[in-house]
Amino acid sequence: MSQFPILETERLILRQLKQDDAREVFQYFSLDEVTKFYDLESFTTINQAEALIGRWNQKFEENQGFRWGITLKSDHRVIGTCGFHGWMKKHSKAEIGYELTPEYWRKGIMTEANQKIIEFGFNELRLNRIEAFVEPENLSSRKVLEKKGFCEEGVLKEHYFWGNRFVDVVIYALLKKDYLNDICNLG
Repeated sequence: MSQFPILETERLILRQLKQDDAREVFQYFSLDEVTKFYDLESFTTINQAEALIGRWNQKFEENQGFRWGITLKSDHRVIGTCGFHGWMKKHSKAEIGYELTPEYWRKGIMTEANQKIIEFGFNELRLNRIEAFVEPENLSSRKVLEKKGFCEEGVLKEHYFWGNRFVDVVIYALLKKDYLNDICNLG
């Protein structure tokens, strides 16, 4: 894909992140409540946000992933991100990831954004499987996935080393055939 896709929902525009978005990304990545279940420490400088945006955009340029900035149609500042990493084209699968500034938690924003990128993943990237790895205590993230039809497949014991400790993760997955069946059953 040569151009980064812009996706639109009822309330949101999902677009490529720019270095101009670093201030907003820094603001919420500097909060411990946002990074609590993330594989990085809370940011202390805006340079960290600039570097993260650069890494995400480089993944796109290298055809290895997508990370959309989430913006409200009514306010074009970035309030979170979502996307695919760990894209394994040979196996038609990718890992989904996301975060959101706390001001917008529990308003259905992430569910709405994820719906659009899941559609993109299955329809445009031709994925067969979308995975998510979530710490067991991250109940909000688990609810977001379950709302979109992801099924819990099991717990991977001490799967990652984050924050100077080994961390268990719950693996969730959504298969294209299950996604299509749910869509058919909605109508």
